[in-house]
Amino acid sequence: MFTLVRCAATLLLILSTCVGCGASKVVGDWLGGNEDNTEPPSPLVEIVTTAKLTKLWSANIGKGTDELFIKLAPVVLGDRIFIADTRGDVAALYAETGKKVWRIDSDLPITGGPGADENLILVGSSEGDVLALANTTGDEVWRSKVSSEILSSPREGDGVVVARTIDGKIFALDATSGERLWVYDRTVPTLTLRGTSTPVIANGLVIVGFDGGRVTALELKTGKLIWETKVAISSGRSELERMVDIDSQPLIIGDTIYVTTFQANVSALSLASGQVLWQRDISSHSELAADRENLYVTDQDGNVWAIDRFSGTSVWKQDKLTYRNLTGPTVLEDKIIVGDFEGYLHWLDKATGDMAARVEVESDPILTKPIVSNNILFAYSSGGKLAAYTYVNNDIKGRPNKPVVKEDVKTQEITESEKEQPENDEKEGSFFGRFLNIFSGDDEAE
Repeated sequence: MFTLVRCAATLLLILSTCVGCGASKVVGDWLGGNEDNTEPPSPLVEIVTTAKLTKLWSANIGKGTDELFIKLAPVVLGDRIFIADTRGDVAALYAETGKKVWRIDSDLPITGGPGADENLILVGSSEGDVLALANTTGDEVWRSKVSSEILSSPREGDGVVVARTIDGKIFALDATSGERLWVYDRTVPTLTLRGTSTPVIANGLVIVGFDGGRVTALELKTGKLIWETKVAISSGRSELERMVDIDSQPLIIGDTIYVTTFQANVSALSLASGQVLWQRDISSHSELAADRENLYVTDQDGNVWAIDRFSGTSVWKQDKLTYRNLTGPTVLEDKIIVGDFEGYLHWLDKATGDMAARVEVESDPILTKPIVSNNILFAYSSGGKLAAYTYVNNDIKGRPNKPVVKEDVKTQEITESEKEQPENDEKEGSFFGRFLNIFSGDDEAE
């Protein structure tokens, strides 16, 4: 084991030297590297607080994620918030007070979830278990076995539970019994980020992003492929450079799908056909947020962007939080909120990107984007602390924390020839690719 760790450290040093700082930093994070000196995180500067934050409550939920870089995210349903930790604890709390409703020990190494519907709370494990608990009591309803580790939240829709595994499969299970209904399988590239895109159920379809830059729509009841679109073209000499992964959950608004791709772009697609409507050259592996006019994106270097939802053009860009391993953004009224690697929540003005407020949840990193329900923001740290906040704006005129100058880059259109362009099959770097795959979550490689 010691030899393996030394090899991993040596390889990360090589990668830091040979590739761009943004890509090497992200890969280092996913592989569990603790040091990457290519670019230091931006220091926190003093700001004029233009919003007053109020902590409603906080609670310690188990042991968090144990520094495994697993994105367990809370979910709110009705008046309750549900959360899990990697030791197997699953808990339900009242969202307004933080008081416990129920808490159980599943005896599973939980790595995905929770997902929630009006009847079930769903989690997945590193051993390929899908566990369904009663929403009201936490009692076990059923558990089912799938092919490999689950790193995203299982989802339910119209009586079907959908779970994504790291070996490229989508499993559909009966929501009542856990019985397997169908399986969709796709090949996983040699080198991938540590994570998987959470499936989204909409209009009788399962929408999911795959490693390799593909977005797929499957029929919920049957698993039939309805359409598939490649939103990113691999390029570069090494497997690391050619890695174009979709790790974030697609965002669906009306009849449009928005999705981010690592080392590629932000894309808008038609829900009905998968046709690319526009693309913007911003690399990201984080979830998106949106309002009626704009999308909000955290790129791989930690810049926070507001871009027009209908064209992809820039509205503003905030670059004062670079290399702080930011989460995806969340919208709460007129604020955008992101978490960082030191446990801080950064509150930005939605219209301008100006800094508005900052609060430390705890010293452990915040890996999952904060969530919002009933005008309350919830943040969950990797140390297991769940905290709830509200805010009011101060009566401060002007823009004391003005961000960077607006930057506008033209959007990209994908032509039919580009869609059909074959992937680069060059083999340089394949040795490192195979080695890195040990850490990418591939059970067989381990």
